[in-house]
Amino acid sequence: MIMINSLTNGAVSTMRLVALSALLALVSQGLMAQSYTKGQHIEPAYEGWRPLPDGSFNFMFGYMNENWEEQPNVDIGENNSFAPGEPDRGQPTHFLPRRNRFTFEVNVPADWGDRELVWTLTVNGVERKAYATLKSDYLVDNMVIASETGSLGAGTSSPESRSNIAPIVTVRGDAIRTVRAGQAMILNTLVEDDGLPTPTDVVAEAKRFAQFIGGPLAVAFVTPEAVAKRRFSSPPIRVTVGKVNGLFLSWNVYRGAGKVSFDPPLPKPWEDTRTSANSPWGALWVPPPVPADGMYEQTITFEDPGTYVLWGRADDGGLYHDGYVTVNVTE
Repeated sequence: MIMINSLTNGAVSTMRLVALSALLALVSQGLMAQSYTKGQHIEPAYEGWRPLPDGSFNFMFGYMNENWEEQPNVDIGENNSFAPGEPDRGQPTHFLPRRNRFTFEVNVPADWGDRELVWTLTVNGVERKAYATLKSDYLVDNMVIASETGSLGAGTSSPESRSNIAPIVTVRGDAIRTVRAGQAMILNTLVEDDGLPTPTDVVAEAKRFAQFIGGPLAVAFVTPEAVAKRRFSSPPIRVTVGKVNGLFLSWNVYRGAGKVSFDPPLPKPWEDTRTSANSPWGALWVPPPVPADGMYEQTITFEDPGTYVLWGRADDGGLYHDGYVTVNVTE
């Protein structure tokens, strides 16, 4: 009797384990099924507000494109507008994939009070709105930006991060240019930065940890290859978005519907968390070398005529600065 009960209990435990495994597989499949390459909507996002020295305020916006590949173009108008007031508040009309934080800012006067500014965005037949207010919970400072973008862990800070000053982007040449479709355009951008936060060096961090727990012998086993293999096989351990600190420049289309190529390829300003992605949110991303003179040269080619706005962002991991160039492309 005891033996039968033991067998029965063992069988029940096995069945429960099989059922749990099946449930986890279904949940995993369900989560994967919620990831899309195209056809989905975009959620406009109100990130917060910050005061300016003249007494006015800037509302800060971003968005979440639910698609991994599709980059919708939505002209200013009924499907991409602000209210009340002018529908065009400098928002993008070309939307990069996935989560894009602190993409642009809208200035409102000092007497704005408790009114709302609403951004309405309709993509693939789905309308979404973001509501901006001056409620104190939405006040943003540099530490909030660094934390929200992943430079810092949730609720953390450091003397270095508090000392960080945003890089400065200076686009050399005319702010409005004219080129022909298919004609290469050279764009030179000067990026100046204070060197903070210190760029992430995963090998150096691993060696310091090995020295702490095992001394020189343990350090001898820490190699770039071993660290890369470990990072490749280890899942993220942070509950918030993680970002590799290090200065980079990225140029992308902000407005304009034609195909545009950028050479050389630059890191992505959006949260591409895939391991091999050229994005500071990718687990194996390494900050690119910074030119000694701070000057970046890009060769940009437009396939189709039209008016384009290009958006350049310099990001040191914690803070950012933007520059823009308008390009009229003729046939």
